[in-house]
Amino acid sequence: MTRSRTFEWQDPGISASAVGRDSGLDFLRSVLSGRLPAPPIAATLGFTLDEVESGRAVFVLEPGEEHYNPIGSVHGGVYATLLDSAAGCAVQSVLAAGMGYTSLDLNVKFLRPVTVDTGKVRAVGTVLNHGRRTALAQAELFDSQDRLLAHATSSCMLFPVSPRQAGTDS
Repeated sequence: MTRSRTFEWQDPGISASAVGRDSGLDFLRSVLSGRLPAPPIAATLGFTLDEVESGRAVFVLEPGEEHYNPIGSVHGGVYATLLDSAAGCAVQSVLAAGMGYTSLDLNVKFLRPVTVDTGKVRAVGTVLNHGRRTALAQAELFDSQDRLLAHATSSCMLFPVSPRQAGTDS
């Protein structure tokens, strides 16, 4: 039995051009409110930014068969993407205007399997330390009963950015 899934996304250059224009928290609030489009990866996997405040970001996902690996559970790469997004956006939420970040590493611990029967999961990212050049964040993946499904830590490099024009490469 064949299954299919269709999804749409907006031009990622729109949001990319806004990075650094305002604080990281204001940028993420614009994504949350829909004033800026979410990244295409969110549409691809079907997750959304659900909450954001200074030092904290929460993403949610309703697991589906399209997330499965060959053994019948959600692929670890889906966990990692949620955890990376939550940790990275937690870091972004503490950045001043004119600053950007990129993940240097992501260390993931898978604790429980996730299936369609798990129901909605949420990845909660928090900043543990924020310096001038690097930040350390953690993210935890929970089910609806607040059971810990996975945990990650991420080191991020911080750097100055200039707002770009939408659709340009530099």
